[in-house]
Amino acid sequence: MKYITFKNGDQMPIIGLGTWKSKPGEVYNAVLWALEAGYRHIDCAAIYDNEKEVGKAFEKAFTDGLVKREDIFVTSKLWNNSHRFEDVVPALKKTLQDLRLDYLDLYLIHWPIAFKNGVGFAQTREEFYTYQDVPLRQTWAGMEEAHKQGLARHIGMSNFNVSKLEEVFKNAEIKPEMNQIELHPFLVQKKLVEFCKSHGMLVTAYSPLGSGDRATSIKKENEPSLLGHEVVNAIAEKHGVSAAQVLIAFSIHRDIAIIPKSTNQGRIKENLSSVDVVLDPEDMERLLNIGEEFRFIDGRFFTGSKSPYSLSDLWEK
Repeated sequence: MKYITFKNGDQMPIIGLGTWKSKPGEVYNAVLWALEAGYRHIDCAAIYDNEKEVGKAFEKAFTDGLVKREDIFVTSKLWNNSHRFEDVVPALKKTLQDLRLDYLDLYLIHWPIAFKNGVGFAQTREEFYTYQDVPLRQTWAGMEEAHKQGLARHIGMSNFNVSKLEEVFKNAEIKPEMNQIELHPFLVQKKLVEFCKSHGMLVTAYSPLGSGDRATSIKKENEPSLLGHEVVNAIAEKHGVSAAQVLIAFSIHRDIAIIPKSTNQGRIKENLSSVDVVLDPEDMERLLNIGEEFRFIDGRFFTGSKSPYSLSDLWEK
């Protein structure tokens, strides 16, 4: 396995199992299959609504001696309804209870968007907080407190653009160590990746295969296909591997962690073996300049007419 390394020397396996969209009844087996296949990095989040089942899989794996807690790297994320300082640690403690763990290896602010406490998904203006109500520095102070209490060994964020990262860095006592972002050949995120790396942050790529199994309600008409793109498939044929393996190897070759989701035992194994796929400079050049740009998770569900937020709060201009 290849690893990326935090400043203190802790290592994170570059390939992890993503659990977003993994249904209850499926995610338990997916986590166990992943651990049996050799995964040692599992990516979770409170809003995925499956952490209790992931926790049961962890408990079985530990009890059966499949892995020890210290052998695995577990990430979870703070949901939007717990951005006030006083809500961060309790939210993390709930995640730890659900996952049946004493600590997380990495805890991330899921989005730079704040809902009022108790709101699952804000539908009205009254259910949102603004940046004036709950500044990002307040949420980050809560993350720092979680770290100080030993509940999370590393802290960072997800879906933060350069300006939002700069805002946090300006006030941070403990510097953010990770930014988890959508990243693939249709969205190479060159500026954001360079900013993160120049500030000592690691990067994780989500939706690396195009998130084709997400809800129809958050899809656009005539979305382009990553897995079906001619460049991706030509490179896959050249190396005798699958299109998915090429897309996973793309991030690995950029020293970016990647968390493909699957609940299929065969694909879980295949995804992990992508670490052995060697793309040459010509392959990477073709993928980096594929000639198509598309963001699959565009965040518009947070920025409607009843929201105080806009897309400029999320993405690079």
